Amino acid sequence: MSILVDENSRIVVQGITGQEGRFHTRQMLEYKTSVVAGVTPGKGGQEVDGVPVFNTVKTAVEKEGANVSCIFVPPPFAADAIVEAAAAGIGVIVCITEGIPILDMVRVGNYIKDKDVVLIGPNCPGIISPGKTKVGIMP
Repeated sequence: MSILVDENSRIVVQGITGQEGRFHTRQMLEYKTSVVAGVTPGKGGQEVDGVPVFNTVKTAVEKEGANVSCIFVPPPFAADAIVEAAAAGIGVIVCITEGIPILDMVRVGNYIKDKDVVLIGPNCPGIISPGKTKVGIMP
């Protein structure tokens, strides 16, 4: 039984055009994860391994129905990425990024505490539902 992610999860990868985001998106696709969108501000209109890239999570949710986010952005920008995903209505947010400043995460905690959001991470390998989907960096 899948609790947080399953074969119906629609993943948006924040930071998809970076080296780590690109590599792990490919790994997720090989696992048959439904990666439906990527987000990198200023790079909307591009594609990464056939996945459309948008400038905002809100657009990815509206156009592709994303409901889970996987975050591969540098530490100074990760808290804003989490908040952006929560504000766009993403219900499960997986933040792989390590080294996010503590006060940034306090701000994130205050923002999401009254929202219907599950945050996995930061600094985590992600989450997997064996044989169904994986979100993150597990091999």
